[in-house]
Amino acid sequence: MKLATYSADGRTRTGIVVGDQIVDTGYDGTMIDLIRDWDAMKDDLAAKAAAGGGVPLADVTLEAPIQRPGKIFAIGLNYADHIAESNMKTPERQVWFTKAQTSVNAPYAAIAIAKGQMTTDYEVELVAVIGKGGKHVSAADAPAAIFGYCVGNDVTERLWQHASPQWSLGKSFDTHAPMGPWIVTADEVGDPHELGLRCFVNGEKRQDSNTSHLVFNIWQQVEHLSVGMTLEPGDCLFTGTPGGVGAAMDPRQFLKAGDVVRCEIDKLSHIEGTMVAES
Repeated sequence: MKLATYSADGRTRTGIVVGDQIVDTGYDGTMIDLIRDWDAMKDDLAAKAAAGGGVPLADVTLEAPIQRPGKIFAIGLNYADHIAESNMKTPERQVWFTKAQTSVNAPYAAIAIAKGQMTTDYEVELVAVIGKGGKHVSAADAPAAIFGYCVGNDVTERLWQHASPQWSLGKSFDTHAPMGPWIVTADEVGDPHELGLRCFVNGEKRQDSNTSHLVFNIWQQVEHLSVGMTLEPGDCLFTGTPGGVGAAMDPRQFLKAGDVVRCEIDKLSHIEGTMVAES
């Protein structure tokens, strides 16, 4: 099932995407609430999706599926080609950083380049959305902890990222975590480790890889994080970016106002944002 958060007629709702239509769930809570109540809701929502009666996607505004995740974690250096282009060694342990809630952005909204001398870059990533979650989740049990997946762009301000050993500031600028366009439930995705993912800037393909090349797979990521914290419904894990980022090009190619960045992943559709100068 494809589940979206959308706005229409001054209201923000959750909906089921069926083809080019969106069917309102009739649920009063947020997407996090829906995920928490999923076992009780899924049969009713499947029946609503089958009945149809939605409105065209073109008539609504798609928002980030999870508008205020409790936690946003992202793993660094998790594809061999990205590690090589970064002149880094393959990490022996997982390297994690956080992105602020205020960095969340809608899938087709503008992405802001902050004021000042900025070096803004793109990173297409598969985002795993936690469902049941839990603490001390083993890699074997991790598939049951995940609700679904969406496309993400880990937009990064490189000067700020590398000004400190901790990357979170450079990863947390406003609008720098566009996600969506919807969550595809895990049962519909199947194995998340065989998905092609690509990023285009102004139509030029910059990144092209497959999640089969993850250094630490998603089950290992869940196991690692849940040692120290309880993973909760709606938490979002950015699972790593492949090679091809602008900072590694010669000469470097950072984003500028007017650039259009499109990120796409097999089975999940795409997100796309135009870069704008912060007002």
